[in-house]
Amino acid sequence: MFRNTTDFLTEWVNESEATLSVLKNITNEALNKKDHENVRSIANLCWHITITLNEMMNRTGLSVEGPEEHSKAPATIEEIIEAYEKSALSVTEQVEKHWDDKALLDEVNLYGENWKNGVTLSALIKHQVHHRGQLTILMRQSGLMVPSVYGPAKEDWAKFNLPPAE
Repeated sequence: MFRNTTDFLTEWVNESEATLSVLKNITNEALNKKDHENVRSIANLCWHITITLNEMMNRTGLSVEGPEEHSKAPATIEEIIEAYEKSALSVTEQVEKHWDDKALLDEVNLYGENWKNGVTLSALIKHQVHHRGQLTILMRQSGLMVPSVYGPAKEDWAKFNLPPAE
């Protein structure tokens, strides 16, 4: 749980930039590739990450800009990136404008439970990280490069003159 807005905003900027780095490695050709019937397409997973920003945060009383919760994914990765960038920036602006540290202790009913706003901010980031991890697996299966996020990706080990980790 976040207890101050500064810590959230610092982490949010880093995490949203990491998500953008992943999205920017996706091609339009890979968007609708689906290797298994029980797995989302890359497009649907990218869109889910994007629409959750305003869907979750607007339930707290903020007015985060973004696509409608049940809207379909756009046809191109460029449109998804544009929507994600706008929504991620809107999260930053809304938290900065409307919440102080004390507001993080306020409770709101989300998904049938009472969550403190600081918990919601933590859940927003964890949700994004969780699905970003799924997305990188789908990207690998589609032959796309995966960027380094929390450490070197397979291709980055060569920069250190080391073999890729097994």
